[in-house]
Amino acid sequence: MSRAATRAAPQRRPTVRRGPPKKSLGDRLVAALPVSEATLRRAVTWSILGLGGAAALATASWFGVPAAIGTAMADSTGRLGLEVEGVDITGIKRMNRETVYAVALEEQPKAMLRVDLELIRERLLAYGWIKDAYVSRRLPDRLLIHVVEREPAAVWQNGGQLTLIDATGVPLEPVDRNRLPDLPLVIGPGADRQEAAYQRLLAAAPALKPRVKAATWVGNRRWDITFDSGETLALPQEGAAAALVKFAELDGARALLGKGWLRFDMRDPAKLVARKPGTDLEQNVPAAAEGEGASAAPARFARIDEV
Repeated sequence: MSRAATRAAPQRRPTVRRGPPKKSLGDRLVAALPVSEATLRRAVTWSILGLGGAAALATASWFGVPAAIGTAMADSTGRLGLEVEGVDITGIKRMNRETVYAVALEEQPKAMLRVDLELIRERLLAYGWIKDAYVSRRLPDRLLIHVVEREPAAVWQNGGQLTLIDATGVPLEPVDRNRLPDLPLVIGPGADRQEAAYQRLLAAAPALKPRVKAATWVGNRRWDITFDSGETLALPQEGAAAALVKFAELDGARALLGKGWLRFDMRDPAKLVARKPGTDLEQNVPAAAEGEGASAAPARFARIDEV
């Protein structure tokens, strides 16, 4: 038998099957995100472009590169896709949303990195309704604007014009006299600038505040208060809050309001003068506000002493 015939046939090694390559920690984190890989890649690309463009502009400014070159660089990023396509606005309750849009986009370049955020904020603050504003970019293509509105506190009547104002007297917008809001009415030149002091005055006598219909700023020095029952109370220039508190105490004890009086005068801190229809004489009526008999007093002016 030949040597070739006696040689044993070689044995085949078993095939080892390998599993899929093990994913890195970064790959596992990407897979866990609630967005597709393509979307994530685009977001990263836009972020890099935005950061690169901003860094380029900052570098150009630092080394004194002319503004025209910096502008051209910003325009280049715009052609790459960093352009303003929309504005997201939050915080609006009463003012017109279109006004904010107009301010944000008026005369602004399309290139995102050329948009002047501080200029937009300054323009927004020029509107009475806006107390504060925050403007920022959301790359690649949106502006974010959050406004803080002023709260209306009163209606100011001056020269036949009605204007809504806030607690500091800032004019907000004209008011239609046929659609008056349920707010206090302040009347006269300069009454808007006294709104904060007027609010403190009303706070001194909270029991009377719901009954106050209007207040007239007289001679740029003092208030005349008009109540919902029709009477007017003349307050002194000095110590108006103390006088109003005293009147509230008298009304609580004697029910002055709604008893047919026309006018109360507390400009003299020593007395209260009350006016009713009748003659032009003055008469001391120590208890004129007590009971129904007070309405029969013949004098046009009655003085209630011991105030």
